[in-house]
Amino acid sequence: MAASGIAVGLNKGHITTRRELKAKPSNKIGAASKRTIFVKSVIREVAGFAPYERRLMELIKNSKDKRAKKLCKSKLGSFVRAKKKIDELQSVIASSRRH
Repeated sequence: MAASGIAVGLNKGHITTRRELKAKPSNKIGAASKRTIFVKSVIREVAGFAPYERRLMELIKNSKDKRAKKLCKSKLGSFVRAKKKIDELQSVIASSRRH
């Protein structure tokens, strides 16, 4: 919402132009590099899946998504991490069905 130049109301305030700011270096935190992606893929290939991940994959295959999310949340600690893990495992299942 742009300011109206009036001192009261929802859009109160002096009219200004927005400045274009440079992207902060802190915005890059968490972005995976090519090397990191490669190392993680090699580790996944060698070590396979953890027992809880195999159980989650079975639950997803049997279309018990809610149960899978609850189990994953209890193992990983937060629902956001659980959703990310479920998406990852669903993509693995989909790719294994394609091949």
